[in-house]
This record gives sequence, structure tokens and C-alpha cells, in this order.
Amino acid sequence: MTFSQFSRKQKLFIFLFGIFLTNAIIAEIIGVKIVSIEKTLGFEPLQLMTFWGDKWDLNQTAGALNWPLVFITSDIINDYYGKSGVKFISYTTAFFIAFAFLIIYTATLLVPADFWIEVNKGININEAFSRIFRQGLGIITGSLTAFLFSQIIDATVFEKIKMSTGNKHIWLRATGSTLISQLIDSFLVIGIAFYAFGDWSISQWMNVSLNNYFYKFFIAILFTPLLYLAHYFIEQYLKKEID
Repeated sequence: MTFSQFSRKQKLFIFLFGIFLTNAIIAEIIGVKIVSIEKTLGFEPLQLMTFWGDKWDLNQTAGALNWPLVFITSDIINDYYGKSGVKFISYTTAFFIAFAFLIIYTATLLVPADFWIEVNKGININEAFSRIFRQGLGIITGSLTAFLFSQIIDATVFEKIKMSTGNKHIWLRATGSTLISQLIDSFLVIGIAFYAFGDWSISQWMNVSLNNYFYKFFIAILFTPLLYLAHYFIEQYLKKEID
């Protein structure tokens, strides 16, 4: 069977899986960087007092940048391929994430070329490369645990809402499941990766987790119209095969 013989629905699954897999792996790799939202936008840190006794700034992981795309794609796959489809892409993606980190770890063990060190005078480029990517390896346990757990929660909540509402209220099942699963994901990944296996304080864990969640919450709401637009184009694409 050649690719041209695949049905449109099969081709759509491959395309959506590609979006899901790519964004998940990118988010895992860049997630080691903690960014300041205020300074990125040209403002001073908020320094708001919290009830847990520390000041709250808008710091979050860089991995949160494109993470909402993972959950949105997951919801679309759930709509057209069901919970079993989401489980398949989740387990497969977890395998490829682990594989990617294994290759990255192997790359950090390779001896650098002398000229590469020379052309990067002023910094220990090999040490920087190893520390950044091995830090990523240090959080793989938290990342994969949070990823799989939150994906299953997302698929389960999505399915239950859809059973209650039918094909109506796309926004409710997509946004509702995403907001619940991302709450779990945001706190679990930071808690395991940086608090349980790292040297972060509880305050740092709370601050960054909340910021990650609020960002995902905002993006999920913002992307709701795009979700309807995506469903429209998908329906038009699949309809052509039926016609």
C-alpha cells in the first residue's frame, strides 16, 4: 500500500501526529531554560508578595511557549480518533522523547573538535553544551511522568465531556479538558524535575508552576476560535473524500 492510497483521515492523523510529536520534543528540550516574562517585555519584575512567604515574579519555563499546541492537537485527535488515538500518540511520543534524550546524552560524551573550541574563544562551549543538555536529561523523569499522566487525564476528561454534550460545544470539551490536564502537568513536571530531583525551593516550584499554568490557561482561551477554524477546515478536507 502506497502513501497515495491512504485515506484522507489516515493522512490527517499523520499530519496531526507530526505537529504533536514535534512540539512535544521541542518543549522538552527547551524546558530547561527559565525565562522572565517581565524583562522580556521590558518591565521590572513584579515582586508581588505571596501567602507562601516569597515574592512572585512572572518566571516560567521556555517549554511552556509551545506546550499549548500539544494539548490542542491532542484534543483534535481525540475528536476524530478517540481516546485510543490519544493514547497511541502519547505513548509513542514518550518513547521518542526518551530516544531523543538518549541521543543528546551520547552527543555530550563525544570529544569536541579542537577548532570548534578555538572559534568559540571566551566561553567553554563544550562545557556549556554539556551542562544545558544534561540538565535536560536530569528532568526527563519529571517530564515524561507529567506528560503521560496529563495526557491520559486530558483524554479522559475530554471523552466524558463529549459523552455528555455530544458533538456540540467543542470549546467546552477542548478547553475544559485542557485546563484540568495542564494544571496537573504544570505542577507535576516542575515538582518532580526541579523540586524532587533538583535544588529548587517550594516557593520557586509554586511560582514557576503557577506562571506556566496561567500562560497555558490564557493560550487555551485565546486559541478557542482557532480550534473551531481547525475543525471547519478538517471537516472540509474529509468531506472531499466522501463526495
